Amino acid sequence: MIDCLMFIAFMLLMPYQMVGKEAHEWIGMIMFFLFICHHMMNQKWTRNINKGKYSFLRIWQIILVIFLFLFMLGSMISGIILSRYVFKSIRIMGVAVLMENVHMICAYWGFVMMALHLGFHWNMFINMIKNKTEKWKNSIWLVVRNLTYGIAIYGIFAFIKRKIGLYMTLKSHFVFFDPTETLRLYMLDYISMMILFVLVGYYIWKLDKNARYYTSTPELLKKYVQMVPPVDDQK
Repeated sequence: MIDCLMFIAFMLLMPYQMVGKEAHEWIGMIMFFLFICHHMMNQKWTRNINKGKYSFLRIWQIILVIFLFLFMLGSMISGIILSRYVFKSIRIMGVAVLMENVHMICAYWGFVMMALHLGFHWNMFINMIKNKTEKWKNSIWLVVRNLTYGIAIYGIFAFIKRKIGLYMTLKSHFVFFDPTETLRLYMLDYISMMILFVLVGYYIWKLDKNARYYTSTPELLKKYVQMVPPVDDQK
């Protein structure tokens, strides 16, 4: 439930000029609260991060979670400093331009990282659909799969059209909003891009089926020490 609310909140944060700057800040606060709840619910995963064996997927997942955490944190801190409504009493002079750049790069990279993170868990969603439509599994699943692929292909076009790459690399410091465009069309483009990167994450997850497992960190270091000959033997 929290993950679904985070997804909705994040999507509403992207068209900030369309929803209004004050609404954007309050949605950001909701996102901050959901972000904390999400990490509190996943404390067990964090505590066990240095235990067990490291698969291809687990290594990718840890890297992804670290970067997603950093981008979300950067987005929230810069958002608080730039706030004109919720945190209007907080004013730090001389950092506005820097914080605008930080906010932009964290928002768009966070968008991609969140989609990839969802893709790692997309198999649960697929199994849910298959279980719910078991009677018409072949026909329904074929339609859903082809529709998803079609939306993802459009997501490539939307990614180029919206110039997301320019924002992610800070080659453009201003996000362009067409005043004649409706919020619905804008959101459809971002949903298609989200599905595109979800599929990328999902197929990274599928690679894990044939990937070999690495030992846990302490075991890996122990084996490495055993492999390295003593100093006297190296002379």
